[in-house]
Amino acid sequence: MKNLWQALMMVRQCSRRSFWLRILYVFLQSVLPLVNLYILKLLVDSVTLPGSQLPTLTLLLAMCGIFLLNRIVSALNGINNDYLSQRLVDHVSDLLQRQSARLDMQYYDTPSYHDTLHRAQQEASFRPLQILGNFMSIGGSAVSIAGVVAMLLTASPWVILVMVAAVVPGFVVRLYKARRIYAFRRENTQLYRLTSYYGSLLTSRAAAPEVRTYRLAPLFRSRFVASRRKLVATLLSISRRLGMLDVLCAFVEAAAMFFIVWLLVTQTAAGAITVGSFVMLFEAFRRGQGYLSSLVGGIAGLYDNRLFVGNLFEFLNLEPHILAPSDPLPVPQEIEEVEFRDITFRYPDMERDVLSHYSLRARRGEVTAVDGRNGYGKSTLIKLLLRFYDPQQGTVLLNGIDIRRFDPDELRQRFGVLFQEFMRYSCTADENIAFGTRGAASDNSALLSSPLLSFLSRLPKGSGTLLSRLFDGGSELSMGQWQRLALARALASDAPVLLLDEPTAWLDADGRETFAQLIEEQRSSKVVLLITHSQV
Repeated sequence: MKNLWQALMMVRQCSRRSFWLRILYVFLQSVLPLVNLYILKLLVDSVTLPGSQLPTLTLLLAMCGIFLLNRIVSALNGINNDYLSQRLVDHVSDLLQRQSARLDMQYYDTPSYHDTLHRAQQEASFRPLQILGNFMSIGGSAVSIAGVVAMLLTASPWVILVMVAAVVPGFVVRLYKARRIYAFRRENTQLYRLTSYYGSLLTSRAAAPEVRTYRLAPLFRSRFVASRRKLVATLLSISRRLGMLDVLCAFVEAAAMFFIVWLLVTQTAAGAITVGSFVMLFEAFRRGQGYLSSLVGGIAGLYDNRLFVGNLFEFLNLEPHILAPSDPLPVPQEIEEVEFRDITFRYPDMERDVLSHYSLRARRGEVTAVDGRNGYGKSTLIKLLLRFYDPQQGTVLLNGIDIRRFDPDELRQRFGVLFQEFMRYSCTADENIAFGTRGAASDNSALLSSPLLSFLSRLPKGSGTLLSRLFDGGSELSMGQWQRLALARALASDAPVLLLDEPTAWLDADGRETFAQLIEEQRSSKVVLLITHSQV
């Protein structure tokens, strides 16, 4: 019940007004059909029996008025539900994005995290609202059933017992179905993700050149189809078994309808009830079956949604491992030295150490180059210094202070970083550079006019040009030009420590010369850590 309550409160947080309006509309939609059913009885009796107290025209107008009111309430409920649904999508998206941003990088290195995130994303946007709908369905059905029971008791208590007994098999089948589908989806999360991965390779711009050059589309398409066939075959097998059970339930419900109609016809023929009462009771029974089915569906839906919404809260309940100390030290404004002291580190679920008893010291005024072969942990040094991870052994120091004594967010503000896998943001060139300032106001005019970014003047709108061809009006850059922008982003931070991972990998001769000049200008006031494959 905890997950159900949390989901309800989540919907309520989106819009209290819409939440309570939803309850009001459902209540009205449950009561109005019952009122109309009773008016139908009076209308039939006014036609078939002499001396009716209410004129037929009055009853007909009342019936039409109730029908119109019910349709208006239904339309308002639809509008309100659409509004609440969109608010919920935005709210849950915000929760997922915030949670993803606060979790440690090490989560991204484990397949189980990606499974958890995938399940949360699949269910997040609609399950909480479905849970509200389930509760409303249960509440509305309960109100309607109470009215139906009061009507049917005038015929025979057996009518109630038969009506209830007829829906029990369907209820059991729905619970079984919910459990089977949930188990299937959870067990096959990675297969679903693998299918999405192959689909993205066939449609993404980044993969398009190699997919076409090496004719990989048939291979990835065949793998996509094979994965989908496996999923669909299992789902259809489950569906066929459950469908047969549904057919058996239909036979039970048909038998119940035969018994009730035979009972009502017998009583009408014997004069025990009027024709109007027969119409009302038959319609009450028919609707009662529908209300009971809705009640059962609401309960089964709660069970189903309780299982699936647990995926959302499973993700939201994850906690970061890299935490700020209870009483953090202020991070020094001036950084004189960065040190890795006897560091041993391995990534989650790896069998070997990436770094073993590694030590390094980088000082202000120097360019400290870290040279080595691929896979020897050079880029890992940057991740440890930014405290994306903590080493299993050893200490990372800033001005001789263990970086675990600082708040990680404040610590990272002291670094300007060019990552080996730098981001290419589909934003303007100005924005791509300004992201390095972390939202702080900064004058980047010197950078924009430097030889490093001379290519910007050739773009349609200069530095205000939208980059990449994903959106209208955008211009694409070469990888070398993107790397120049990423380097400018690191320099725009004006941080006391520069961390540069393969900063000239995509640069031409002029670019490397410009880079060397920039680093020479920066080295006197900063600690510069340069990751490279060849000594600079």
